[in-house]
Amino acid sequence: MLECVVNISEGRDPGLIEDLVAICGSSLLDLHTDADHNRSVATLVGTSAPRDLARWALENLDLGAHDGVHPRLGTIDVVPFVPLGSATMTDAIAARDSFAGWAASELGIPCFHYGPERSLPSVRRDAFRALSPDTGPAVAHPRAGAICVGARGPLVAWNLWVDGIDLATTRAVASNVRTDTIRTLGLQTGHHTQVSVNLVDPMRAGPDMAHDAIVAALPPDARVLRAELVGLVPRAVLARIDPDRWEELDLDDSRTIEARLAG
Repeated sequence: MLECVVNISEGRDPGLIEDLVAICGSSLLDLHTDADHNRSVATLVGTSAPRDLARWALENLDLGAHDGVHPRLGTIDVVPFVPLGSATMTDAIAARDSFAGWAASELGIPCFHYGPERSLPSVRRDAFRALSPDTGPAVAHPRAGAICVGARGPLVAWNLWVDGIDLATTRAVASNVRTDTIRTLGLQTGHHTQVSVNLVDPMRAGPDMAHDAIVAALPPDARVLRAELVGLVPRAVLARIDPDRWEELDLDDSRTIEARLAG
């Protein structure tokens, strides 16, 4: 079985979000939307629903009209395939390459691969400059931009909202806690700032470790407002964390991949 966590550059229009849910159908395990990011993260199973969602996004969204604090290359911004159960990384890479070929030929959207050969941050940094698309046109699609299509292991996306410091200080905090397993961005979200975190090896560094590192790096006049899980978390990651901390970290067994698959 393959999981696919599609990041769509739309998180504000209730009608569009309702349509997005309908397009995904029973393949949708979870949907997280964020108006400040203007982004929706759809956790799907299988390889058909990501294509349906990508076609819908091409028909309904325009990157030129998009406004949001999260960096993006396209309206269908990130499409990573993740092996679950007996599936392997080889299966995920095959699904990635098939999706990228399909999106290029059927939708006319350039795609950049990430995974074993390069990281997602390097694609964002080098796309259309030092890095050419792996499939599709050499230039961005006029409405859809480009797609980052990946193959990776389980990842936990998680945010910490902060009060009392400005964006420059938040970015400095994010930089100070960044490691090979904790990827971070400092973002302005309304009246507050946010350290946006991707935990790329959550069995080594989970939300508890990220939380404690960020809190230790904050200046004395800053305070944590809340944590936010984006999408789902593997149950094995949750099992590593003291249950007394789950509420503080916005974690719960009902939001594990395993619980949603069972449901």
